[in-house]
Amino acid sequence: MDFLELAVNRYSERFFDTRPVEQEKLDRILEAGRVVPTACNYQPQRFYVIRSEEGLEKLKSVTAFHYNVPLMILVCYDLRTVWRNPGDRYYRNYNSGEQDASIAATTMMYEAEELGVHTIWIRGFDSKTVADTYGLPEYMIPVMMLGLGYPNEKAHANAWHYKRNPIEEFVTEL
Repeated sequence: MDFLELAVNRYSERFFDTRPVEQEKLDRILEAGRVVPTACNYQPQRFYVIRSEEGLEKLKSVTAFHYNVPLMILVCYDLRTVWRNPGDRYYRNYNSGEQDASIAATTMMYEAEELGVHTIWIRGFDSKTVADTYGLPEYMIPVMMLGLGYPNEKAHANAWHYKRNPIEEFVTEL
């Protein structure tokens, strides 16, 4: 399958079975997140793998959107290593952390899809609560969670997945 076909067909999974994701596949997914382009190649993205029973149970206290995944990757950035642009007049004190972490998460999401592992992007949580619950240092900023696993018998794409605005709404030539 070529990349565009993969991107069109990938959907946010909400129905996972309990089968664990194989370590070899997880290693490839994490590697995909490691090698992504980041601002000035500072590489501030950090990944916390949550798959223990205790770690997964904590998810239920920090987000309603846990979908009983067998594996969650908490994607963060290290505030100490981000690229900063203090001269930006629109975004004062801009740093690249969220952007870099999001590039990493997106790349991992597509690598997982290529490997037959379904994913869901989760941002329905309070970052401070997540950091406190998992004991992250104050400079480690949670950006999103990437739920991974195999679909169960109820798996299907949400109807919203197929609603796409026309390209003309996205592209303007300057």
